Amino acid sequence: MADKLILDPQAILEKEFDIDFKGYNPEQVDLLLDSVIKDYQTYQKMIRIRNQKIEDLEKTNASLRAKLIEVEGRMKAQEDAREQYGASSNVDILKRLSRLEKQVFDTKNRK
Repeated sequence: MADKLILDPQAILEKEFDIDFKGYNPEQVDLLLDSVIKDYQTYQKMIRIRNQKIEDLEKTNASLRAKLIEVEGRMKAQEDAREQYGASSNVDILKRLSRLEKQVFDTKNRK
């Protein structure tokens, strides 16, 4: 299947037909070709609009992907920080508890 159109509005407009004795009415042919030209112009406009929308959506998609990667990176960093903080805070709590126990038991033993 060819990716290129054979006709465009200008080619249709400039097309000349030979006049034959038993031919079609030239005015009817011209009217039909005028309609075909309008359709071609409409299709070309629609294609331009669709291509622009596709381009805009691709830009938006790329931007959203970049933001997603950034957010995932932040979340991973926060999870890592939580794990590190959580482990160190547990150790800190155990140390504090141990010191408190020593103080409590030392004061009880002294009495």
